[in-house]
Amino acid sequence: MNSKYKKENANDVVHHLEYNAERSHLIIPEYGRHLQKLIEQAIAIEDVEERNKAAKYIIQVMGSLNPHLRDVLDFQHKLWDQLFIMSDFRLEVESPYPIPSREVLQLKPDVLKYPQNFPKYRYYGNNIKYMIDVANKWDDGDMKNALVKVIANHMKKSYLSWNKDTVKDDVIYEHLYELSDGKLNMVDSTETLLNTTDLLRTNKRISNKIAPVGQPKIQSNKNLKTGKSKPFQKNNNNQK
Repeated sequence: MNSKYKKENANDVVHHLEYNAERSHLIIPEYGRHLQKLIEQAIAIEDVEERNKAAKYIIQVMGSLNPHLRDVLDFQHKLWDQLFIMSDFRLEVESPYPIPSREVLQLKPDVLKYPQNFPKYRYYGNNIKYMIDVANKWDDGDMKNALVKVIANHMKKSYLSWNKDTVKDDVIYEHLYELSDGKLNMVDSTETLLNTTDLLRTNKRISNKIAPVGQPKIQSNKNLKTGKSKPFQKNNNNQK
């Protein structure tokens, strides 16, 4: 084989190379270029019956590429919609579902209105304010008193989570009075809320449950009953 023949053969190979940048755009790249070519071939079929058969075959291929979604509700509907989208809405076949239109897919969703609340005491959260508003609408009685006490205890727990280690009940009562516009008054109440030790223990238990994987859990060297620090203990396992 002479060098001239090798050179001509190499030029033919280079000439037939096809780069992705020169190929047609893939509308849904997850299905690959072979499926896109199948759809283009189905579009070119003139016989209506054969074109419908080709479309059903393509749907089966698309379903086999996503076997984990076969039990999902309306999965077939989604496949048919994707088929028309990948055909650039040029495929004319009978569909068991309403055929989507280009105009509907190009519609932009309405702007979602986020609640813009800027409370004075952000560490209580918006749910506390919502609970207070609900309590304001209740009639006076044991049920309302129980609800107000639950709200006050939750406020104290939220306060301890984001602020200090201790807080007096009078501070919580004043905040409750302020947030309720003076309708829930426990300032002169003789009832006491849960003690700081129990609330700190609750916050620690909740934080340990929701701690991400790999993140160390909250540890403290304080005795929850006495509030005093535990004495430091050396590890004597490695000592002889």
